[in-house]
Order: sequence, then structure tokens, then C-alpha cells
Amino acid sequence: MTISQLEYVLAVAKHQNFTEAAKHSFVTQPTLSMQIQKLEDELDIQIFNRKKKPIALTDIGVKIVEQAKTIVNESNRMNDIVDQQKGYIGGEFRLGIIPTIIPTLLPMFLKIFIKKYPKVNLIINELTTEEIVKQLSNGTIDVGIAATPLENEAIKERVLYYEPFVGFIPENHRLFSEKKLAVNDLDIQEILLLEDGHCFKDNILNLCNPLKHMSPKHFELESGNFGTLIKLAKEGLGMTLLPHLDSLDLSEKDKTYLREFENPVPAREVSLIFHKSQLKIQMIDALKNSIDSVVRGAISFSDVNIISPLHK
Repeated sequence: MTISQLEYVLAVAKHQNFTEAAKHSFVTQPTLSMQIQKLEDELDIQIFNRKKKPIALTDIGVKIVEQAKTIVNESNRMNDIVDQQKGYIGGEFRLGIIPTIIPTLLPMFLKIFIKKYPKVNLIINELTTEEIVKQLSNGTIDVGIAATPLENEAIKERVLYYEPFVGFIPENHRLFSEKKLAVNDLDIQEILLLEDGHCFKDNILNLCNPLKHMSPKHFELESGNFGTLIKLAKEGLGMTLLPHLDSLDLSEKDKTYLREFENPVPAREVSLIFHKSQLKIQMIDALKNSIDSVVRGAISFSDVNIISPLHK
């Protein structure tokens, strides 16, 4: 049994096709098939049911794949240990970012990071917080960017910034004439929300849960992006809340609908998160430094008090 054989098994399990797995493993299809067959002969089992289309794992194959992930991830840590000792910043670095952060934050730091650390192969995925935590735990990714705190003992958190909420209030709304908003002004029944699975929705619900419903809701809608919520708000169907960074690229006309909050300002805590066993600390530090260098100029609220609705 070799690490290469286990990597080939993982590739086939992922792509459900020997040819595609060989392509992504940078070997010929006969070589990959032969190595997997040798492993199956050695273990005296069938890992894959080749009669099914697409190729499927057998019952024992499911267990083999889970163990193979652990073995391959642990073997990769040997290189991480050496890199850490040498202070080397390079190699593969897998990053997961939640959907409500990736459109605004990624363009701010990506060019700076890849220019400063050209030896790093940065692989970025858009993932929910739940999926980030899962993939951090099984070693599929190295680090995530998400709203915190998570209260997960296996996950370490390093705060990047606190991002204030901004109200988007259409002209026909009762709060449009207000110069600044207070949390007590909000009625959850009037707020257009993102769909389930977005932690930003949880931010707003935690912020508004203590408040009484002021009026019945005539319809329910949950969207997957802020752009849709803004358009619906402008149609007079409610108000919405935006993260500060999402408000920066609005048109001058749309910015007239923005209302900041009075102190204390509700905000979300955004952090780098990684598994407590993670060894790529140099790369995590490099990523944090790159983000710190650009966020300071975009989020400067030294004169306000910040509260996070996720903190109980």
C-alpha cells in the first residue's frame, strides 16, 4: 500500500470516473487503474463497483475512502512540519470563504497576496460556514474566513475585523427620514433577509429576536444575494441590512438610502478560522497580514462602539 495508491482512490471517489481521475492526478488512465487494482488485490476487497455508471463506492469502499483521507492528510503534514521549521511560505494553501464575504473581501486582498507570496498556490472555494468547519476538520481546506464566534473547541479563530451593519431604507419606509438608526427601531417583519444557510441571516435574527413584531408580514421572501434584496427594497417591499463593505460600491443614488446606526453600532465579527492541529501557521499569518493591510482603510470606525449580535 502506498500514498500514491490512496491518492488515486480518492481521485476516483471524487470524480466517479477513472479517466477523469487520471487526468487530475497527472497520470495515464491505465497506470491509475493498475495501481488501484493492486491495492484492491492486496486488501482482497473491491473498493469500487465498476458496473455502475457513474462509478460508485462499495460499502467497504466508503470506509476505505474515509481512512484514506486521514492517511493522505497526515502524510501531507510532514511537508508542513518541514516548511514551518524553515519559515517557508509556499506550496498549496486551500481557503474557504462564506458567500456574504467573498464578493467584497476577496478582490481587496487577492492581488496583493499572490504578488507578495508568488510561491503559494492559493486554492479558493466559496463555502457555507458549516461546510468550512467540516472541511477544516477533515483537512480538505487549510483555513476559512467566516463570521464568528463559532464556539467550536476544535476550531481556532483570529479576528480580522468588525464590519458594521448599514440600513438600506427606501423612500416610502417609516425610517427613511431618520438620520441614524437605533437597533430598537428595527422590526424583523419589515426586513428582507438572505435565504437559510447564510450566517448573515443569523446575524440579523440574533440582532432582532428580542424585538416585538410591529406588523403582520404580507409576504415572505429569502434571497441568495444582496442585489436582489436592494431591488426589492427600492420597490417598497421592505428594508434590508447590508454589511458595510457591500455598501461601498452602490451608486450615488442608492447611497442616499443608506442609514448608519447610532452607538452602539451592530456589526459582525469576521475571522480567519483553522483547525487547532493546523501547521501552516506561516501562511495563515501571511494571509492575515495581507487582509489587515487593505481592510484598515476600508473599515475605519475608531469613534464608534461595536456590538456583535452573535456574542451572547
